[in-house]
Amino acid sequence: MRRGIKITLGAISLVAVVMIGYSVYLYLHVKSAADQMYEPREPIKQVSIVDQRGGGDFPVDMENEEPFNALILGVDERSNDRGRSDTMIVLSVNPAKQSALMFNIPRDTRTNIVGHGTEDKINHAYAFGGVNMSVQTVEQLLDVPIHYYMKVNMEGFAQVIDMVGGVNVNNRFAFDYEGYRFEQGNIHLDGAAALGFSRMRYDDPKGDLGRNDRQREIIKQVLKNTVQVSNVLQLETLLDEVSAHVRTDVTFDEMKQMFSNYRPVLNHIESVEIKGTGKKIDGVYYYIVEQSERDRIHQMIEEHLK
Repeated sequence: MRRGIKITLGAISLVAVVMIGYSVYLYLHVKSAADQMYEPREPIKQVSIVDQRGGGDFPVDMENEEPFNALILGVDERSNDRGRSDTMIVLSVNPAKQSALMFNIPRDTRTNIVGHGTEDKINHAYAFGGVNMSVQTVEQLLDVPIHYYMKVNMEGFAQVIDMVGGVNVNNRFAFDYEGYRFEQGNIHLDGAAALGFSRMRYDDPKGDLGRNDRQREIIKQVLKNTVQVSNVLQLETLLDEVSAHVRTDVTFDEMKQMFSNYRPVLNHIESVEIKGTGKKIDGVYYYIVEQSERDRIHQMIEEHLK
């Protein structure tokens, strides 16, 4: 009898040790992937945006579910060339309201490029000064703090879309692009097709604004699918894939808190279009966003964070 009890206890102990060991392995593996993505930024000293908590560069208290703004940069990187930010999206997240606002900044928006001393298309900020200059330029454009950034290599993003099962979108009109046929109505897209869907601009009646609409829809669906990840194994696989294509200043501890405390927010994302007009200056096309529109967007974000 005692021998049987000893064998049983020994078996239970062995299983417990194996489970604990495997849990530690998974934790360290996920942490390693998160650490690979982590790339802090240094603020450019010329600009000081004060956030609603009373100071600039404040860390977000995720344990107490504070709201925050993030900049998502979709970057077209090339060999021996930093490339340009093909997509610039501001995401304002407020857990208390269980909602998020998504603003796509048209890449041709004419603005002062912080730290470069020129007025140019906003997507050139990344080419001139990388993430730092992009973040500071967006902060100045909208007069709001950007607490976090996420830089995504667009080619690698196709694989991430596949990892979350693709995306379902509502296509406003049928079109062909890069060998794909996109029918009107509700369609399901894998990663490669989703990139083509989000890039077409010249056949869209709204031009670049229509392209922005489709980009926001893709990002929104990816975020919604990501929050459905329900266990550590799925998270490990997803982070393994993402870590090769994403850089962010969100730490591993912050990721854990986001995953546990902020997930419901991403089920309720409202897309907002930044309005402006096209204009040629010295033969170059720009998207002009008047100060009144910048003030409107600023106020929407400020109200949303309260």
